[in-house]
Amino acid sequence: MDINFPLVLVVLTFATGLIWLLDVVVLRKGRRAPEQETANAEESEAAKEPYLVELSRSFFPVLAIVLVLRSFLVEPFQIPSGSMLPTLEVGDFILVNKFAYGLRLPVAGTKIFAVDDPQRGDVMVFRYPDDGTTNYIKRVVGVPGDRIRYQDHQLFVNGERVEAEFVARLPPVEMLREQLGETEHLIFRTMGRTGNGGEGQWTVGDDEYFMMGDNRDNSNDSRYWGMVPDNMVVGKAFAIWMHWQSFTSLPSFDRVGSID
Repeated sequence: MDINFPLVLVVLTFATGLIWLLDVVVLRKGRRAPEQETANAEESEAAKEPYLVELSRSFFPVLAIVLVLRSFLVEPFQIPSGSMLPTLEVGDFILVNKFAYGLRLPVAGTKIFAVDDPQRGDVMVFRYPDDGTTNYIKRVVGVPGDRIRYQDHQLFVNGERVEAEFVARLPPVEMLREQLGETEHLIFRTMGRTGNGGEGQWTVGDDEYFMMGDNRDNSNDSRYWGMVPDNMVVGKAFAIWMHWQSFTSLPSFDRVGSID
């Protein structure tokens, strides 16, 4: 069962803050006996402070700071699949800028302050539209109003072919360098693959984005389940800070750097 960590964090922050506030406003006065109103009154109150109140008072500031940081500034993620190869590998730990596309309410994702819109070529984290909770990461290929076509392993945006320069053969894939918007990046394409590999034509609606993985023939993306609404956007991936393949291996920092 997937745990909705943002929701859990919001609930815990609200609960601990409410308990602490309730103690300050109401409960603490009830615990204060007339004979305790002396120079050592604070020590007496602290000694009789309920465990739940003490726990809430200790954890609320920490939870509040974490909530603000990961909701509005930067949030860490781990790459679980190879759909973004060769840009991102399984086990990469990345940082996502939550402020790049505007301030959004935690959990709901509603934009409360606009900063910028996702651009073609951005690597973006978003919530999977079909369940609204699972985090996906893909590259922005189409923005509102764009006409996207994918045919014979070739990408077209608004009728224009997106150029891809051959780099190397790495059987069973070949690596190409693609220019998408202002971003130059590498993609994988399976060698010799035939048939319908997510071919089709799409028009991107208002407040929607068309997403594709850089591992073009091995990516579950907008070609199969449609557009990403703006309220599902989480943030822009901008850096790899660690690589850790599994708990049986040691963390590596060889891949630390910015994400193209």
